[in-house]
Amino acid sequence: MSIMVITFMVLFNFQVNVNAANENVKFRTNDWMKDVDGNKYLSQLSIPGTHDSGALYEPVYGTAKCQELSIDEQLKAGTRYLDIRCRIIDDAFTIHHGFVYQHLNFDDVINSCSEFLRNNPSETIIMSIKEEYKAENSTKSFEEIFDSYINKNRELWYLNDSIPTLDEVRGKIVLVRRFVSNNKKGIDASSWKDNTTFDINNSSNLAIQDCYKVGDTSEKWEEMTSLYEKASTRDDNCLYINYGSGYKSILGIPNIRKVKSYINPKIVKYFDENSKGRFGITVVDFADKDINSSIIKTNF
Repeated sequence: MSIMVITFMVLFNFQVNVNAANENVKFRTNDWMKDVDGNKYLSQLSIPGTHDSGALYEPVYGTAKCQELSIDEQLKAGTRYLDIRCRIIDDAFTIHHGFVYQHLNFDDVINSCSEFLRNNPSETIIMSIKEEYKAENSTKSFEEIFDSYINKNRELWYLNDSIPTLDEVRGKIVLVRRFVSNNKKGIDASSWKDNTTFDINNSSNLAIQDCYKVGDTSEKWEEMTSLYEKASTRDDNCLYINYGSGYKSILGIPNIRKVKSYINPKIVKYFDENSKGRFGITVVDFADKDINSSIIKTNF
């Protein structure tokens, strides 16, 4: 077997064997939802996600890059929640992390998702979309521009405001809307709060932990485990979204890797010890096969 093939298999871990609750569980990360009960609501699943999913570039080490894997690679590795940050330039969406352009446009993201779902129709992708940085040369609202994208292929999108079952959205992108809309469009998360743990109660109930300004990494982890406990024991009609991402400020400069180096191994260890159950969506920086697989296995 060639080194290239071996590397490919290790990177994406298409066939995963884990031991959960004394049962040998097998799944492929590219289509792991295939064997999940389609009558379950998305809120009843454990789902791996990525923070600032398109952020692969940075001008200064540690300040903007959040992922090593491309969108294509993330999806093949089992990620099913994408956090997409769109900046308006010339009435189109570019992908940014703050002011940093990520050499990616929204069309690229949609094309990657569309191709992945076409090849893996058992899967769904939950996509959080928010406006990033200041608009440039804009004559249209964020919503108007977003509509121009979805109108190219409305069948690709789930735009209802209720949490769907898996069967309802296989082969589709589920919108989690972090921007203001003049009409109901997607799961409404437009009242997202900054740097805290909070609930959103409207047509869909959300419980979100997004404490990203991290002073003490152990306190960040406590916030995460508290939400995991709620997700596993409380209302299964609530969508729990648990961000493991964040940065520590060192001499006034943000350092993203400092937080992920502490949090990511904690996540893997947590799910080694809690290998079955419902834990909501876990959103991380620098997702990899170990983190994704540890989360996915809890569904079986």
